[in-house]
Amino acid sequence: MSHQDRKSKQSIVVNHKSLRQAIDALFSAKVFRGIKMRRGCMWSARMLAVVALLWVWSGLPTLGERFLDACKVARKTFRWLSSGETYQGFMKQLRKWHFELKVLGMGEMRAVMKRDLFGQWEIAGFVIVAGDGSRVEVARTESNEAAYSPKRKKHGSRQKRRGKTKANRGRRGKQWRRARRQSQESIAKKINSPQMWLTMFWHVGSGLPWAWRTGPSDSSERQHLQEMLGELPENSLITADAGFVGYDFWHAVMDAGQSFVIRAGANVRLLKKLGFTREYDNTVYLWPDGMAKEGKPPLVLRAVWVHNGKHPMCLVTNVLSKTRLSDQQIAEIYKARWGVELFFRTFKQTFGRRKLRSHCAENAQLELDWSLMGLWAICLLAQRELVKAGQDPCQLSPAAAIKAIQEVMRHYRTRPEDASESLWSMFRRALRDDYQRHASKTARNYPRKKQREATGVPKLIDASKAQIAAAREVKAKASEFRLPA
Repeated sequence: MSHQDRKSKQSIVVNHKSLRQAIDALFSAKVFRGIKMRRGCMWSARMLAVVALLWVWSGLPTLGERFLDACKVARKTFRWLSSGETYQGFMKQLRKWHFELKVLGMGEMRAVMKRDLFGQWEIAGFVIVAGDGSRVEVARTESNEAAYSPKRKKHGSRQKRRGKTKANRGRRGKQWRRARRQSQESIAKKINSPQMWLTMFWHVGSGLPWAWRTGPSDSSERQHLQEMLGELPENSLITADAGFVGYDFWHAVMDAGQSFVIRAGANVRLLKKLGFTREYDNTVYLWPDGMAKEGKPPLVLRAVWVHNGKHPMCLVTNVLSKTRLSDQQIAEIYKARWGVELFFRTFKQTFGRRKLRSHCAENAQLELDWSLMGLWAICLLAQRELVKAGQDPCQLSPAAAIKAIQEVMRHYRTRPEDASESLWSMFRRALRDDYQRHASKTARNYPRKKQREATGVPKLIDASKAQIAAAREVKAKASEFRLPA
């Protein structure tokens, strides 16, 4: 062996040292110094976070096996840190310190995103975040049913009206006859299906999560996003689909000093020619009758009409200046929103979290939160390596990155025979293939394909004389209370 080959061989570290380098890059030791565990506790704060991260990285089938695998790797990687022995003790300590560890971990990864992926931080001068929600299945246990089954009852009158239409009468009759064959117990069991609702702010530039909230399967997405507004960085712009509309939500976003680009559907009524402010051709107002009666001011917005190849869409934003944000940029920002749907698919299918395994509701919350943090950490580490290698981090293959981490965990005691087999080399090769897929998947007849109703376009109407007079009154009152310059 030549001297050069011997030197390159010595630079290759054992796999467990590569794992320690990866974890140190995200969570340094000083991060957890503020957490004081009780005297006599077998777990240190940092070891608890390390084992939780390795726990969700493990590819073994059961939670108990993943814990044993994580402990085995962690004790070899961080042998100077103390840890417990049992899965029950681990979950007990993780439940106790979950909030503190989650806040610290998310804060560190956000800082790494902004520092090491600075080229992806902003798009069109804004920090673009997409908001959306999805359901994650949980095990059917009494604890999960009590915590995550839907709490609100369906309105029967609406279902009756829908069933009386001529177009649906025959079809609904057949469905009713089929449903009669089911017992009341089976019908109630299906209705009471426990699912966890996950609502997320997803950073568009990097393709990584930023914040999330969870709740029962009938939770309000808008309420979740409204709760997370305080976690957004400065100069953020939220893009979302037609489910995130309404005076209260849009007003809360504007009060938080943030911007939005949201699709408006047929359930939205927009006013024109209200005269509340200086108007242009695309100036519209959102001013429901209830808000007008309460004396609240109208929301001044800008409407942009685009076509997605099938039907027209109306995108609404509170960025009124075209020089600040052009119509084309608005269309591209909304199109990029689709990436959050791909992230949900990666989380459920590629990362294997379509159905959580925890039987206890509190443990299911821990499993979901740390699974999201684990996938976030893997993709963040891989993107950092792609940036260092001069590759496009947006071309990351999450499947290849996950496979690299799990491969190194399986062989944590061995030293790679070649530099190309190291963790960092596998991250640098974790790129999507360049195969061009031309066939459209929308035409396929999936067995459980959802038949969605058309979103439609908002109702654009000219303001009435009464509305114009009311707007002038609101504007006059606002000027009275305005402090002098």
